[in-house]
Amino acid sequence: MTCDRKTVLCTKVHRAVKRWRKKFEPRVRVWKLKEEKTCEEYPSMVKDKVAEAEWKYFDVNEHWQQMKNIMTDTTQVTCGLSKGPCRHKETQWWNEEIVEAVIKYANWKKKKNRMEGVQEKS
Repeated sequence: MTCDRKTVLCTKVHRAVKRWRKKFEPRVRVWKLKEEKTCEEYPSMVKDKVAEAEWKYFDVNEHWQQMKNIMTDTTQVTCGLSKGPCRHKETQWWNEEIVEAVIKYANWKKKKNRMEGVQEKS
């Protein structure tokens, strides 16, 4: 009787996949609309562009697309575009209350370690 099991040899080639950074896409600074100057300037510019526009479309979707383009173009002109990605990301849950709790815990831990050191020496 012969053995039906045979040794199999294989070679695995592993190549590290290089991850490409996601390219930054500038965003419209809509938060600038909260400022008084841009808040007053924006509606008047939209009204002017709407008055100048040629409304030749009878379809509602095309009409809406033209209105949307007017508003986004005006927003880009009034507010501007962001220049680069955020350099300092903030964690949403990290606030003053958490900072105080971490400091309090660190102080408690130091005090505990000191007390254990004193007890061992005694």
